[in-house]
Amino acid sequence: MLRLSKMTDYAVVVLVQLAEGHMQTSPAIAAETGIPEPTVAKVLKALAGHGLVASVRGARGGYRLLRPLDAVPVADVIAAIDGPIALTACVEGSTMECGSSGLCPMRGRWGPVNAAITAALSAITLADMRVPSRPNVHPLSRGAALRSLPVTE
Repeated sequence: MLRLSKMTDYAVVVLVQLAEGHMQTSPAIAAETGIPEPTVAKVLKALAGHGLVASVRGARGGYRLLRPLDAVPVADVIAAIDGPIALTACVEGSTMECGSSGLCPMRGRWGPVNAAITAALSAITLADMRVPSRPNVHPLSRGAALRSLPVTE
């Protein structure tokens, strides 16, 4: 099973949260997302190192997105946190070593699969990952709307 790291999942959440405001601090993002602040700080540092966010020091400092969500492919977030997308040690860009690459009958065969997954992840942006906001509906009017629904049994 392919599985993204928890840190990559957190990075997506943090980036989508940053889209909610212009400049946000690490503790504020942690409070809004429920991710522990040290983890948020670690994620933000990695994202800043890969040019996805910018940090601003000072009393009015914090972090901000450098690109809109629709210009940030999920593949960029994965690469920023986990490194290059590489299913196996023998695909181009892998940081892993394979001890049996000289004898392996599958050598070079995973490249097209890896390329297809990378292309798919590059086609999905963080804007696609964002949960659509619900309209603000007053609780009483929501109850009234529920009471006006026909009852079927």
